[in-house]
Amino acid sequence: MQNHPIPSVTDPLQYRAIGLVRGVYNPQDDDNFTRGALIDSKGNEIDSVLLGRVITLIRNHVPLEKPHLWVVYPRCRNNQNLHLQITGIWEPSTLKKDLLEREELNEAPTFKVDSDDLLEGDDYFSIRGELIFTKPEEKEVVIKIRQKPRNQQKKALPFKVNLKGEVPINYLKHFISLDVRRIGYQLLVEDFQIISPLSQKKINNKSGKILKNKN
Repeated sequence: MQNHPIPSVTDPLQYRAIGLVRGVYNPQDDDNFTRGALIDSKGNEIDSVLLGRVITLIRNHVPLEKPHLWVVYPRCRNNQNLHLQITGIWEPSTLKKDLLEREELNEAPTFKVDSDDLLEGDDYFSIRGELIFTKPEEKEVVIKIRQKPRNQQKKALPFKVNLKGEVPINYLKHFISLDVRRIGYQLLVEDFQIISPLSQKKINNKSGKILKNKN
């Protein structure tokens, strides 16, 4: 049973980009409910979409006029603009495990606590991937994230996440784990950990998985 919206890492070289944003979801219109914007307490409107498995839950049980803590996947459109994919909501005080099960949200977190507060606070993001670009003097960082393919027929394409922060250039082509905070429309690096250097021999491009050395 899990009591946190961001799962624990199960592999040192596990790619991911996931975060928490508190705000009001404002759909474009009734006919286009799955596209809209997350509006935070400062009035920033972040372009967002709802992923399929949370649409029924939100339509039937979530008052959209109130702010909520949303579980999101960050994307960078046009390599710059922050875009969010909403995959869940963290509100165990009101959304209990039985409700989520009734909505058949098999991938939704299960709850064993009544508190909505999290140690990391709002707007925290966990980013894990390959450092492919860094310019410390400009505080520019780009991380490549490789996704697991959902089926054998479709190849999951990697994507890039743009961050603001300082990571030394000698860590290029390294797998790193970053603690990130959203400020406005930007994701700022608060801390990072170097996990391992990467080489092309370690990457299986068909599966997106890391191949471990046999030595």
